[in-house]
Amino acid sequence: MFNVQPSDAASPKAHLPPEAIAEVATYFQALSEPTRLHLLNWLREGEHNVGELAQRCGFSAANISRHLAVLMQQGLVAREARGTSVYYRIADDTVYALCDLVCGHISRRFDRSAARRKAFGV
Repeated sequence: MFNVQPSDAASPKAHLPPEAIAEVATYFQALSEPTRLHLLNWLREGEHNVGELAQRCGFSAANISRHLAVLMQQGLVAREARGTSVYYRIADDTVYALCDLVCGHISRRFDRSAARRKAFGV
């Protein structure tokens, strides 16, 4: 993600400028909202319109549209108007590699925590 090779770690080039760090932070902020993660998960199945996504989430179409706009600003989803509906799809599949990496990390944390609880008889 940062395009830094291990051999470059000590190099001054390895440090991103503040503007780039701010962009990365904004990208992660888009992923920090549970509703947006649900939307990305549902879009993993294929494209959906706002109404379908709102029904699945149990939120209003306006609320879902706002979340989708944030995801679009970060290039994570794309939209296509068809008749009176707008359909959304994943624009950048690499978000799933990132999500899988994070989910794997969290799963390992839970496993370690469960093992600790078991060791202490809790």
